[in-house]
Amino acid sequence: MPVYSPPSENIKFILHDVLNASSLSELPGYEDVSQELIDQIIEEGGKICENVLFPINQSGDQEGCTYENGVVRTPKGFKEAYQTFSEGGWCGLSSDPEYGGMGMPVLLNTVMQEMICSANMSFGMYPGLSQGCYEALHHFGTDEQKALYLPKLIEGTWSGTMCLTEPHCGTDLGLIKTKADPQDDGSYKVTGTKIFISAGEHDLTDNIVHLVLAK
Repeated sequence: MPVYSPPSENIKFILHDVLNASSLSELPGYEDVSQELIDQIIEEGGKICENVLFPINQSGDQEGCTYENGVVRTPKGFKEAYQTFSEGGWCGLSSDPEYGGMGMPVLLNTVMQEMICSANMSFGMYPGLSQGCYEALHHFGTDEQKALYLPKLIEGTWSGTMCLTEPHCGTDLGLIKTKADPQDDGSYKVTGTKIFISAGEHDLTDNIVHLVLAK
């Protein structure tokens, strides 16, 4: 029977003995990031991955998502697992505290993503894409957009995607044809076709935020 046990001791060795991760506490905003806190996050994150995500990994692949009456439903157990995941604050582990995030270093979020995708890659796509959406808005969004979108993405009630792929090409950004023409009112007129939007529809959240890549 397949098993997944988070390699916690190996992770701690890399973080502490190789990378000296606790030295991040010397940086502004990370003053509370001690070795003890890092270890607690690794242990608790590992429990979520081992006890909540991994048990639905194989069954999720076997069942897959279903489409019925215009609604996409995730495999059995995914919705409950996502609720546990988001209520634990894991959607906002390295997100800005100003918008409700934990404010931990991206290094810890990278470790968490490694465990998530090792335990259940299919599930990991959902918070992973939301993280990308969050990062784009946090870096380039207006103050109004940040106030509207970021708290929802961080708390996990909204999720995100990236609309990149087009029928004539894969992930080669240089070949995309979708256009965004500036309008007089400050908006953009978007024309083009996108396909294969990972996590484009599902039943895990109240709303899905689609970032559309265009020229």
